[in-house]
Order: sequence, then structure tokens, then C-alpha cells
Amino acid sequence: MPVLMNSPSNLFGQTASDNSGKYALLPPTRYQGSKRRICPWIGGHLGGLEHNAVLDAFGGTGSVAFMLKHMGKKVTYNDSLTANCEMAVALLENESAILSDQSVERLLSQIGDTHDPGFIANTFPGIYYTDDENRWLDGACRVIPKITDRFERAIAWYAVFQAAISKRPYNLFHRANLNIRLAKVERTFGNKTTWDRSFEKHFRHFAALANDAIKPCDGECEVVCGDVMNVIGEFDLVYIDPPYINKRGTGVDYFGFYHFLEGMLDYDGWPQRIDRSSKHLRLNGERCRWTDRKRIGQSFEELFDRFKYNQLAISYRSDGIPSIEELQSMLRKQNRRIKTHTHNHYRYALSKNKRSAEVLIIAE
Repeated sequence: MPVLMNSPSNLFGQTASDNSGKYALLPPTRYQGSKRRICPWIGGHLGGLEHNAVLDAFGGTGSVAFMLKHMGKKVTYNDSLTANCEMAVALLENESAILSDQSVERLLSQIGDTHDPGFIANTFPGIYYTDDENRWLDGACRVIPKITDRFERAIAWYAVFQAAISKRPYNLFHRANLNIRLAKVERTFGNKTTWDRSFEKHFRHFAALANDAIKPCDGECEVVCGDVMNVIGEFDLVYIDPPYINKRGTGVDYFGFYHFLEGMLDYDGWPQRIDRSSKHLRLNGERCRWTDRKRIGQSFEELFDRFKYNQLAISYRSDGIPSIEELQSMLRKQNRRIKTHTHNHYRYALSKNKRSAEVLIIAE
């Protein structure tokens, strides 16, 4: 098994001579919960398992799936959010298509020519972006669906979504807080430069990052979108990185955090899906069982039973609900051999929890 990379200097796979460059990393993202920076640590442990076909059950940013694909694996990426799946199509399922500089400039010209305010400008003034930015997003939602090539269209959406996240305080859409960006106060951090950078500049930047990520490799990836319990296929390994419920019982609501991206992908259907009672106009939707403290234990038991004949690798936090011990107990009921690895040096951006550690549970 490859060397466990515990030190912060090795998190990026750049300083250890025997691991440098070994693991392909997805472009940086501000999306919450990304495992990108600890992919070398995860890959080091997964590399000791016999597996070829892998299901990334809660794909998220696609960081782990991207790494596994470049390790030569046959990967199935699954996520319940359509925006995540569209970005995964761009960077994971895509084998060779890029968005050329000429195509980028043509798209930006077409978006810029769309001056009429649309649904976003009329519905979200003063909530997430400025009026001019809202009109730009309306233009993007009108122009990008007309791109005929599936992968080029996905790259364009990837660039828009990453730009939209970057220009948001906390990189989320969980509240109406444009005022944080626009307040005339002295700032001691560099986010304002990112916030104020135009969508056009962000789009060029992220399109270029996506293009650079499209490189030939021995692996392959299929993207599916839906409930993990409904995924069909034969897998040697199932990688599980579910939404996290902390010890206070608060879950990470990705649907609530990124509803705006979901709306952009369903531009015509967006008006009918909005919860008008919410101040930040989130989308209607039932609470995910993976963020519900009352249902999370049963959800894990059902998931483990669904994949009881597969090797499992579970990314988790040391203070999560259910506890590590409870998850281990569920797995032992299936007569599994369990190994638990802890990474004490990794902290998520914006997290104030210095006691929680990253945990990887491998159940064979």
C-alpha cells in the first residue's frame, strides 16, 4: 500500500518524492466539502484494494472520481444535483472535447448581446448579484443551452457555475447577503477582488482550467444523476462520501446551498419551482434524508445493505452522526473486515471546528 501522507506539506501530493505527481487532481474549486486536497491520502489507501469498477456514490465535485479515473479505473459518478452532474460530464465523462478560445469569445459576445433582463434579473434583484450581473446570467442561461456539442456545453456550464460560486460570500446561496459584497467597509481579506471580478473574466479562467483538465488517461467515467439507491451496475468498490451531520445535528444541505445553480439548468421551469416564502427564493424540495438526524442512521443501514457484496470506502468526520463506532457496528453485522484511517491535519474552508478529523473507513 502506498505511503500514508499525513503531513500538511503532502496534502497536495507535491513534496513527497515517491508520491509527487502520482495522483491527478481536479482543478481547484470553492465548492463546499471538496475532497480535492486530500485525494492523495484517499488514493494512497484505496490503491491497496483490488478493484477496477468503482461507484462514487455521492460524487459532489468529482475530485475522487477524477483521481480514480486517472488511476485507470472504470468509474461511475453519481450525484442527486443536476449542476454537479453537468460539471462531472465536463471534466469526468468528457474524454477530449475542449472549449477553444474562439468559442469562449464567441459565447461571451453572444451573452453580452443579450441585454434584456430575464427571469434572474426580474426575480433576484439585490439578493445574490448586482443588476448587471443578473442580466449577464440571464444571457448565459439563454445562450449556453444552444451549444450543440454536449461536452462543450457542459464545459460552458462548468465555467458559469464556478464563476457564480466564486462571486458569492461564503461561496453559497444559503441567504440573501449581497450587502456583504457591496458594503463600503475596510476589508482585511482578498475575497473582494474575486467578488468584483467580472463574470466574463471568471468564465475565461474556469474554461481554461477545464480545458487543461481534459487529458488522455487509461480510465473512463460514466455520469448518472439520481438517488444512489437506484444506481445500477457491477462494482468492485463503492466510495461513499455522504452529506455530513455534525454532533449538534446540523446537516450539510447541498440542495439548499446550491439551489441557484440547479435553477439555472432548469431556466424555463425555474419560476414554478421557487419557494416564494423564503427570503432568498430557494427551490422547493423535500428535506434530504442524508441531512435529517432522525433518518440518517436508517439511511446508512439501507445503503450498506444495498451494497453488501461490495467493498466499501467511506469518507467521514470523526464527530459525525452516526458516530464512527455506530458505522463500524453496522458494517460488522455484515461480517466485514474493517480498517479505519484518520487524517488529523485537514480542515475545510470556513470551518471553525478544529477538533473534527477526516476519517476513511474501509470495509472489505
